[in-house]
Amino acid sequence: MKIQKKRKRIKIFDIVNYIIMICALLTCLLPFMHVLAMSLSSKSLVDAGEVTIFPKGINLKSFNYVITRTQFWNALKVTLSRTVIALVVSMTLLIFTAYPLSRSQGKLKGRKYYVWMIVFTMFFSGGIIPTYMTVKELKMLDTMWVLVLPIALNPFNLVILLNFFRRVPVELEEAARMDGARHFRILWSIFVPVSKPAIATLILFTAVFHWNSWFDGLIYMNQSNYPLQTYLRSVIIARDMQSFRTSTLREMELLTSTSNRTLVSAQIIIGSLPIIMFYPFLQKYFMKGITIGAVKG
Repeated sequence: MKIQKKRKRIKIFDIVNYIIMICALLTCLLPFMHVLAMSLSSKSLVDAGEVTIFPKGINLKSFNYVITRTQFWNALKVTLSRTVIALVVSMTLLIFTAYPLSRSQGKLKGRKYYVWMIVFTMFFSGGIIPTYMTVKELKMLDTMWVLVLPIALNPFNLVILLNFFRRVPVELEEAARMDGARHFRILWSIFVPVSKPAIATLILFTAVFHWNSWFDGLIYMNQSNYPLQTYLRSVIIARDMQSFRTSTLREMELLTSTSNRTLVSAQIIIGSLPIIMFYPFLQKYFMKGITIGAVKG
């Protein structure tokens, strides 16, 4: 009787869990499907509000117009460059900072002081104006570095990697030291391979953050060097009214046969594809789980 009740509870829990997960999935998927449907639908049906999650009156003129816009491709190029540079810089700083801070207090004097000083920056900052003045004095305005360096070392990501490094068995490090390995060798031969799931997660966090960031591009960059999300925001707000003045004859023909909503949707879809294609390469590290118990008895 008790076993049957327990199985019934587990079944109810599974059903509720599935319902919650399906609702979360639909919350993320339906808006994307709506934008995709608008980008592929005809102007009249979109303006009439008849397009929901499935395209109607298939029309690819919005995509044809987007791929002819130099501003869009310049913004995409800036975002791609920014994301790649930020990944290299941020992950290098994270790994080389988390490793010494994961050591015990006896091996690194003042460790607690350094950790608390970094954690303090998670809750308090100088503000936008002091940051802007600092960036201006360093002559980084309208450069790629202003999009990368001010947020190169994320305290939240550092805490995640630091705690992951601290879970690595001490026996692995001691065995490596007995074989003559030094800190650099221990870091790259033991800590980094064992921490692949955590590093893959932080790579995804960093890439998505820089890909979706728009505010720093708005205040630090000129309009000709806007990142993709800042450019898309300016297009959505300004309704792209200057396109008529800067378009060629062919672009004008495409523009008159599309609506602003389909154009914006097409640009959002094209801009989202690279980061969507990037995710599957890291998926295997999330599915593997974490195995760090390979210590010989």
